[in-house]
Amino acid sequence: MAEDNVRSQMRKGVLDYCILCILSRKEAYASAIIDELKAADMIVVEGTIYPLLIRQKNQGLLSYRWEESTQGPPRKYYFITEKGRSQLEEMDAAWTELVDSIGKLRNQ
Repeated sequence: MAEDNVRSQMRKGVLDYCILCILSRKEAYASAIIDELKAADMIVVEGTIYPLLIRQKNQGLLSYRWEESTQGPPRKYYFITEKGRSQLEEMDAAWTELVDSIGKLRNQ
């Protein structure tokens, strides 16, 4: 159980980064974002993603548009803003530094 909790906490810490990575490639609705995260073994539930998307939107990192769906209600498609792209660049640099630092510590 403790091992699952450690993994879960580490994943939660990088979900903002993961969402921006996904949306930097293409716009997507929440279910598609969740599917991509699950496919990458970043297991999440809807209750986790929606607050992150709202927060990122409120920070100006994301925006959205509504699109009619042939299979049900309209879908909210999220896309990354210029501010979001700048944030992603900073996160990329921070991630690289973090991985390098951990690598140095592990190899000592």
